[in-house]
Amino acid sequence: MAIDYKTILPQTSLPIIIIGAGGIVKDAHLPAYRKAGFDVHGIVNRTKAKAEALAREFAIPHVYDSVANAVAQAPENAVYDITIMPNKFIETLEALPDGAAVLIQKPMGDYYPESEAILEVCQRKGLVAAINCQLRQAPFVNAARWLIEQGHIGELYDMEVRVNVHTPWQLFPHVMVHPRLEILYHSVHYIDLIRSFLGNPQSVYAKTLKHPAKDLSSSRTTLLFDYGDTLHAVVNTNHDHDFGPQHQESYIKWEGTKGAVKATMGLLMDYPHGVPDVFEYCIKPEDGSTPDWVKYPIEGTWFPDAFIGSMGSLMRYKLGEIAVLPAAVEDVIHTMAVVEAAYKSNEIGGQLIHYNS
Repeated sequence: MAIDYKTILPQTSLPIIIIGAGGIVKDAHLPAYRKAGFDVHGIVNRTKAKAEALAREFAIPHVYDSVANAVAQAPENAVYDITIMPNKFIETLEALPDGAAVLIQKPMGDYYPESEAILEVCQRKGLVAAINCQLRQAPFVNAARWLIEQGHIGELYDMEVRVNVHTPWQLFPHVMVHPRLEILYHSVHYIDLIRSFLGNPQSVYAKTLKHPAKDLSSSRTTLLFDYGDTLHAVVNTNHDHDFGPQHQESYIKWEGTKGAVKATMGLLMDYPHGVPDVFEYCIKPEDGSTPDWVKYPIEGTWFPDAFIGSMGSLMRYKLGEIAVLPAAVEDVIHTMAVVEAAYKSNEIGGQLIHYNS
């Protein structure tokens, strides 16, 4: 079986202005854009020296002194790539030209009222705005989506994300101190991914936990999504598995009435070096014989290839090549509603048990 999973690039590459010069820009955005052949026209960062260093490394022709300076000198059809922390999103969006295309780093705000405010600014200014929920467009996710949409695994009844790894949070100094670390800055990927396959859940049950010896707000989470009495969706993450690679796990699994798909996300194991992804599917034979799992070779991975999908789809939508903008702010606001509900569930806790004393 030939699986159609490769990202379709825009017919015309629009010039990109990057706002921010942090690690994610160096490790994912710029390698993705170089791989895709996108035109990175300029970059701006609060610490100009960091922007200048990336400009030298990736041959970016323009480095700006400020966002206002970048906007003033940008080409009329520029796409803005905002990669700074969420507390700076609104003032940055206000500085952009009305009607501009903009890709905004996830998450869409630290708290739900901020998410609503970001949506309001984007709609008021007529911005063509998407959130960089790039896992939706990772090559192995595209492959799974194609198999499901073509009906090969039947009706979905189970979707699971399992992450059991050692995450070096020190690589993200601005993120690791956040009071809403795990769900907001990591599991939000999986919340958004599940929504992209299953739609909006009715409710969510959540518990996010600290490590007893680490100064982090949270590093392990369980999320259970309510989609009724037949469709099961769950996320389990543990970033504290510092016991060697043997039992580390990082995968997404989909099960349906006719088959199943499992995608091993190698990026998260031995991060940031990663290990190879593995994509497998199983379709039950109609004659009732024992089903076999098939390993299918997938070109590309989460970093950097999924970022090609995020930026490429924004360009394609802006150019009128596609009718629906993946991860538009009008859609990702619902991801943030689930995030907020998860934190409320975590605060409320489960049903108390009355033991016979």
